[in-house]
Amino acid sequence: MFNKSEPREAINQYVGDEYIQHNPHVADGKEAFIAYFERMAAEYPGKVTHFKRAIAKDNMVVLHCHQIWPHSDDYAGIDIFRFDGNGKIVEHWDVLQVIAGTSRNDNGLF
Repeated sequence: MFNKSEPREAINQYVGDEYIQHNPHVADGKEAFIAYFERMAAEYPGKVTHFKRAIAKDNMVVLHCHQIWPHSDDYAGIDIFRFDGNGKIVEHWDVLQVIAGTSRNDNGLF
């Protein structure tokens, strides 16, 4: 979904019967997800996400990502997914942080 910009295919393959969305910019449900990310793909062609780390526990997975948006800011992102008993995504949370040009430390975001 992230790099191929194929939200419908991703939903069909990886999402369960329900899809609960916590991002305030995206409505609940599969069709709302598809519509939002089809629009994002059209508005930001070439957007790339680099996965820096993945953390899993029980039915939850957290992805720490570097998102590169053409003609926009780059972001450090965290996506949290809850999976059902069949290993399909049924719930999502995320947070994004603009990557600033300066930092008070040399540690980096990743």
